[in-house]
Amino acid sequence: MAGGLFAFRGKASVRAEIFLGVAMAAAVLLLWEGVARAGLIQPQFLPAPSRVLQALWTMTTDQNLLWHALISTLRVWVAFLLAAAMAIPIGILMSSYRVVGASLEPIIDFIRYLPVPALIPLSIIWFGVGEETKIFLLWLGTFFQLVLLVADDMRRVPHEYVEIALTLGAKPRQVLTDVAFRAMGPTLVDNLRITLGWCWTYLVLAEIVAADSGLGFVIWSARRYVKTPEVMAGVVVIGLIGLATDQLLRALHRRMFRYV
Repeated sequence: MAGGLFAFRGKASVRAEIFLGVAMAAAVLLLWEGVARAGLIQPQFLPAPSRVLQALWTMTTDQNLLWHALISTLRVWVAFLLAAAMAIPIGILMSSYRVVGASLEPIIDFIRYLPVPALIPLSIIWFGVGEETKIFLLWLGTFFQLVLLVADDMRRVPHEYVEIALTLGAKPRQVLTDVAFRAMGPTLVDNLRITLGWCWTYLVLAEIVAADSGLGFVIWSARRYVKTPEVMAGVVVIGLIGLATDQLLRALHRRMFRYV
């Protein structure tokens, strides 16, 4: 019911939520178009959505924008999956065994506060200017945040679950894999979805390092020649890919964890 939209923690139909989302997006676009056409902001700073849409079409048909989008998507997913494959077991061990947590937490806390742009020169020295550097920068912006989120997810598993499993004769490995890991599943998938979004935010940074492909390269090249509509078009494509991915992961979460 639509009334649930105005209640604290109320519920509403999916149709009502979709309608509100589309209506708000349309309102923002109309306002943006009106401000741009009225000349309140110079077009080289904020082009109208119609000009951005025109640039998007031209880039898609004449400048291989879809190919650049595919390259960027592959880079993001390779870095994200690598970060997840490393962060999940490390985070679980950090919260399950205090010796591991006490050893690794200070190092991870230190590194996760380092600004990724400041590490670009080092990444070039270590890996050159090939794909390895781009993957490393995307991984760097994701792994150290994700590993702490995973550790927190494991810590939030009620201790009663562990005690019951041990009482029933479960071995420590079974408690870890069959009880604790399954209990943290819903929040783990949510945190994976969030950190995937963080990985996308480092894309432009990673693809300005001697790149000749990818959405970051497209945006940076357009910026150099003050082609603001093309810059905005590249940003819009990143946002659309992120939105589509996020909605798919939300749907997967609802399907996997119907009991939440």
